[in-house]
Amino acid sequence: MARPQAYDTETAVRAARDVFWTHGYESASVPELERATGLNRSSIYHAFGSKRGLFDAAVQSYLDEVVRPRLAVLTGDVVAPDALVGYLNGLRAAIAAADPAGAGQGCLLVNAATAPIGADAAVRAVVAGYRAELRTAFERGVAARFPARDPGPLADTCTSLVVAAFALARVDPDGAVRSLDVALAQVAEARAG
Repeated sequence: MARPQAYDTETAVRAARDVFWTHGYESASVPELERATGLNRSSIYHAFGSKRGLFDAAVQSYLDEVVRPRLAVLTGDVVAPDALVGYLNGLRAAIAAADPAGAGQGCLLVNAATAPIGADAAVRAVVAGYRAELRTAFERGVAARFPARDPGPLADTCTSLVVAAFALARVDPDGAVRSLDVALAQVAEARAG
């Protein structure tokens, strides 16, 4: 008879997600993952197959528990006209506050895209899918705000500026905030135009 699992998988994945988000895949050591998750090496490998399997679970957790809840205002059945501005202002506030447990760390996926793990085809596909998800959400936000306009160009601009902000958040929070200010100005100018 198999021994019952003595840990909560979701809690372990969240703890690992924080390690990967803070240190990146390559710099996250197995001993550090053991300390964070409370699992020993054999339990990590038994449950996830490898450090990479744990990373993949952490990425899915990041999408499901961090990204998609924040985007919900832009992806729900009804998108309010001010949803895009609210999203951008919320992200701006989080980065300006240098929240080390969130936006101050940048984006787990953008961080991974610029690290060696980003060369992996599966990681590239997840990052590309994430960018497409952002763009679709922003397109819905633009369409809700400006129903008579083609939402594509402004959605592309906002997507690029948000990705730039995520890339800068750790090393240049002020530059990340300026990137979001430009996105907000683009939305405001589109209103005036």
